[in-house]
Amino acid sequence: MTNITRKLAEFSADLSYDALPADVVARTKLLILDIAGIIVRARHDAESTPSLMKSVERLGLMGGDCSVMGDGAAYAPTAAALVNGTLAHSLDFDDTHAAASLHSSAPIVPAALAAAEMTGASGKDVIAACVAGYEVQVRLALALGPSDHYDRGYHPTATCGVFGAAVAAGKLLGMDADGLQSAFGIALSQAAGSMQFLADGSWTKRSHVGQAAQNGLICAVMASEGFKGPNEAFEGKWGFLHAYAPDADSDVAVAELGERWETLNLAVKPYPSCRYTHAPMDGLIALKREHGIEASDIEEVEVGVAETGWKIVGNPQEAKHDPQSVVDGQFSMPFCAAVVLSEGSMVWDDYAKHISNADTLALCKKVQTKVDPRAQDLFPDYMSGTVRIKTKSGEYETLVKVPLGEPENFMSEEEFRGKFDGLCEPYLGVEQSGKLADALMHLEDANSLRSVMALSQPGN
Repeated sequence: MTNITRKLAEFSADLSYDALPADVVARTKLLILDIAGIIVRARHDAESTPSLMKSVERLGLMGGDCSVMGDGAAYAPTAAALVNGTLAHSLDFDDTHAAASLHSSAPIVPAALAAAEMTGASGKDVIAACVAGYEVQVRLALALGPSDHYDRGYHPTATCGVFGAAVAAGKLLGMDADGLQSAFGIALSQAAGSMQFLADGSWTKRSHVGQAAQNGLICAVMASEGFKGPNEAFEGKWGFLHAYAPDADSDVAVAELGERWETLNLAVKPYPSCRYTHAPMDGLIALKREHGIEASDIEEVEVGVAETGWKIVGNPQEAKHDPQSVVDGQFSMPFCAAVVLSEGSMVWDDYAKHISNADTLALCKKVQTKVDPRAQDLFPDYMSGTVRIKTKSGEYETLVKVPLGEPENFMSEEEFRGKFDGLCEPYLGVEQSGKLADALMHLEDANSLRSVMALSQPGN
């Protein structure tokens, strides 16, 4: 199909808050709440944050008109987008899309926040901009074919995210379809994100999501000032859909555009680890509770996931059995299994408790991860998982088709608030954390985003 770039640009330019279905608005506010809590906590707790902040300061990007959540300093717009975007993905606790195999809010919301502070945009404008970003990013990933894209070594959260960030920022800059089309063309040269971080637990998975937010904002601003990008960013001979996957289906990018909302297919994470670990973790928690399983009684654990997930959280087995860092732990099915079998759940603070714990690592080595045909048959529509626990007193097994947080098994607002408070209260306090959550849950009432962003700063 031709004119993919133009169609997505026109859809995004025409999209308004008043035209959004009520359920899309409600879902988007929850997603923004979720990502805000993650940013606040990561500003203080992620091990990669100090070097990130020193880099921004050294580059002279302090003292602008934009904010970083959880931080009282002022930043240049590009720095705010970079930092908020990197923080949003630094805990690997942010929302996901199963079929597209990516995270959406981390590159998109930070670009929107920076653009909104630049322009004085309202809460309604921010909601509409984020939806446009979600729809563009997810649809591009679906068109590429996520497994093919991964096999080429790309991380679609970032490669597709820069386009979502560009369109979200562009809408808040007041750009029309011509401008957004040009912004897509400029962003084509910034679509990057390598999966090489999996080899050694490095931090680039975090930074290139932040860079997608930053670059998306830059591309939108350049286009708004008249800088020209190629018109066929997606369908062109050297465009995104041809260059980044072997057999992309461009029709998928615009199928039922404005009728089927991929925003509603975004899932949220109850646990701070790779989404492919979550269905098995749900199953392990359920079996532990139902049968009173103690970690000391476990002889063997077998976890089954789809092949795409196994490549990320199960292989190579030796490395997954011996995580050396938080990043290693986030992408180790054995480690995540060992934590939930020990704790009965998993929260961010469990990394500090368990990553060097001898008992946890010993239990890790009892966990085998494999490709399960049942999970494979359900993929990519579902990130399903199977588990089997062999104990001294018997064997127990289950299949979890839909992990907690998926649209069909979504978290309640109360669960969202519990996750948000657990992340924010240690640094904002109970009262301010509550005020920030209330403001985000009523974002449509904000005439300007600045008052909301102020509530995210400690001591305000």
